Amino acid sequence: MDVRPKILSGRDRPAFKLPQHTQKAFECLNQMRKDHLLCDVVLVADNIEIPAHKAILSACSQYFYAMFTGEMTESKMDRITLQEIDPKALSLLIDFVYTSEIHVTEDNVQTLLPAANILQLTEVRDACCEFLQAQLHPSNSLGIQDFADIHACTELMHYAQMYTEQHFTETVHYDEYLSLSETQVAKLISSDRLTVTSEEQVFEAVMSWVQHNLMSRQDLIETLMEHVRLPLMSQEYLVQRVEEEPLFKTNSRCKDFLIEAMKYHLLKHEQKITFKTPRTQPRNPIGLPKVLLVIGGQAPKAIRSVECYDFQEERWFQLAEMPTRRCRCGVAVHSSLVYAVGGFNGSLRVRTVEVYDPQKDAWTTCPSMEARRSTLGVAVLNGCIYAVGGFDGSTGLDSAEYFDIRMGEWRMMSPMSTRRSSVGVGIVGGYLFAVGGYDGASRQCLSSVECYNTLRDMWTPVADMSCRRSGAGVGVVDDMLYAVGGHDGPLVRKSVEVYHAEMNTWRQVAEMHLCRRNAGIVSHGGKLYVVGGDDGSSNLGSVEVYDPKTNTWTLLSSSMMTGRSYAGVAVIDKPIL
Repeated sequence: MDVRPKILSGRDRPAFKLPQHTQKAFECLNQMRKDHLLCDVVLVADNIEIPAHKAILSACSQYFYAMFTGEMTESKMDRITLQEIDPKALSLLIDFVYTSEIHVTEDNVQTLLPAANILQLTEVRDACCEFLQAQLHPSNSLGIQDFADIHACTELMHYAQMYTEQHFTETVHYDEYLSLSETQVAKLISSDRLTVTSEEQVFEAVMSWVQHNLMSRQDLIETLMEHVRLPLMSQEYLVQRVEEEPLFKTNSRCKDFLIEAMKYHLLKHEQKITFKTPRTQPRNPIGLPKVLLVIGGQAPKAIRSVECYDFQEERWFQLAEMPTRRCRCGVAVHSSLVYAVGGFNGSLRVRTVEVYDPQKDAWTTCPSMEARRSTLGVAVLNGCIYAVGGFDGSTGLDSAEYFDIRMGEWRMMSPMSTRRSSVGVGIVGGYLFAVGGYDGASRQCLSSVECYNTLRDMWTPVADMSCRRSGAGVGVVDDMLYAVGGHDGPLVRKSVEVYHAEMNTWRQVAEMHLCRRNAGIVSHGGKLYVVGGDDGSSNLGSVEVYDPKTNTWTLLSSSMMTGRSYAGVAVIDKPIL
């Protein structure tokens, strides 16, 4: 008797598939491995023995596939010793083969990556590279670059190299740089892609390396100075620092480099164009992927919000809020950390400083300033953070101070010639410029500008702007200092002017689309970004971009999520979160 059910035609269904089948099978295989069931090979590294299944190893690793399916002697062996592989790394990697999971840490990455390379477990190698890339810091980027080069991780090597070049001024303060060979230093400082605000920083980096081991390195200075672009330094620095350097006075070739630089400064502008040597060529840094941070601000009260604009993806998103409300602060970037300095918390002007770590998306604190300051100007010069002017709650300030990051302390410096709250600052040619602001004593918005020389601890007046500007945005592109918008009493400006330091002159450039004061301003990719601010009646969420090459302004396609004035802004490497 046929008891099979009748199957109706035309009612076929898709094939049955169990999504968890592979995972369950591998869980079972892993347990069999642990129980030494049906294992046909034992892997040996030092004193560790790991039983496994040849078929599983071959399916997950081209290294083992070639070993067990080819003509190699090991294909017939049931016990294989693996040379030059760390035993703990091997154990982790075999666990990964069976579980698809591995935890990369600071303790194991340096043994895990080479082992993964040997066994051709490319996914683990890539995970190690991503981990190291996220760990990049000025103190370790040279070491990571060298490590990546040794193990043929080309993408990580190039990324670490770009990181080092972009963070050159911080990198040179650490032991990895001071321990480089002469050839390695020469290769680094000869790069056109070094990100430096002035060539003086390259000179000081070379002198620091030489002084670190003076007896054995002093004769190498002439070889290194061939790659330092002395003609691009200020004439004052050449005379006061370079010419007075004892190692220069005793080295004829270094003297020749100095003469070349001084001769270059004596040439007229049109002559400089034709006077070309490797040392007169400006550096042209290529940056890592960047994002724009907008920190705190007034909307309409002080806020904690931090927004981020991704230049590649052209979108805004939120980051970790500041621990406290803060507007009218200054913002500085050093060693991949972002410092929010001073400001107003909604009730008090503050001395405090909060520090943002992009890789952790977290805020911490660091030592407070000597004075309470809001609407101050902040800039980074020679590895120090300068805080200039501002308002302490009762009066405008002519005082200024700087934060020595390595020492972790603030120090006072010479005061300016006048009180300046709502002041803008910028760095050009190794000098700090304080632009405009408001003088509470005379109750006037200011057109005056003064320049600070760190070597002399002295402020010097330079040419006035064409009009009074308080709350102007001040930014630097290609060693040109821009004063953007601001106000003179009730009049909010959209005009813009630019300062040429060598000529000591200001000239007008194209106006913005909108009147703005108290906007954030930052340079990126040879352009100037002006963020938010207010027009005298309401806060703005829009961002305008100035291109000096075309003398035109464009509005960014998307505005901030929160319109705000008195925000701090910065451009940083795109964090890996």
